[in-house]
Amino acid sequence: MSTPRFLTLPPGVRSRQIDTTVGSFAVLEALPISGVAERWPALLVPGLTGSKEDFIAILQTLAQSGRRVVAVDMRGQFETDGPEDAGAYTCAALGNDIDVLAQTIGGGEPLHLVGHSFGGLVTREAVIDGRTKFASYTLMSSGPTGIVGVRERAARTMLAELPGFGLEHIWHDRMEPEVLATGVPDDIIAFLRKRIFANSPTGMITMAGEVLSAPDRCDELTQVEVPTLVLYGEHDDGWPPRTQSEMADRLNAECVVVPGAAHSPAVEAPETTAAALVRFWNAAETRPLV
Repeated sequence: MSTPRFLTLPPGVRSRQIDTTVGSFAVLEALPISGVAERWPALLVPGLTGSKEDFIAILQTLAQSGRRVVAVDMRGQFETDGPEDAGAYTCAALGNDIDVLAQTIGGGEPLHLVGHSFGGLVTREAVIDGRTKFASYTLMSSGPTGIVGVRERAARTMLAELPGFGLEHIWHDRMEPEVLATGVPDDIIAFLRKRIFANSPTGMITMAGEVLSAPDRCDELTQVEVPTLVLYGEHDDGWPPRTQSEMADRLNAECVVVPGAAHSPAVEAPETTAAALVRFWNAAETRPLV
């Protein structure tokens, strides 16, 4: 679970809805405080138990590089509504949502795409199977196949307990003790509680199954020939750093290891993470689009 450090929106960042042909999505949208958005836009996609707020700490810095930057709640997450149909929450279905949303945001322009954790598994569906012309693609703390280790056990617990015991049990028995033990401020705890209860239980169950069973699509991803960055914290407790490094090699991707960060570099090391993204995006924009 990603835990934002603060919730106050910086200057130039607003909360809004973006309507698409497949539904309406809650987003945080950042624009440059001064000047205009002269560079290509970017779309940031959170992980399974996360939301658009996980990117608050980097939105202003990214926008100041001359871009419109959008962080989204996927279907069934927090402030984006979702149906009771489990089929709406597969990686393929969510990836189609992201593809359509990217086309709506880009308006025909190339767009930079970032997927964090489970969001990485979703966004690669959009890159491989979608119609959007992506300027670049960043896998942030994500992996080539289903998640492993500590976070694998957490996903299996959710998959086993959520259908019978509900979100109340998941929050009080699993998530709340975790955040209390780390000294999270009261306002952040209240937000995390509000966020988890706003999620679609059907969506969470399906997505937990997807993050555990995701197939390896690296070979297909290399065929797309989009500039790719693999970025992760040196202490990541999701996919092991070595696994992510090996994935970067397979993808012929640039690799950035964020010192001191774990599974949520945008929260734990926002300035380093934002600087790496801006540098990568700027370089990608100098290359001819394939």
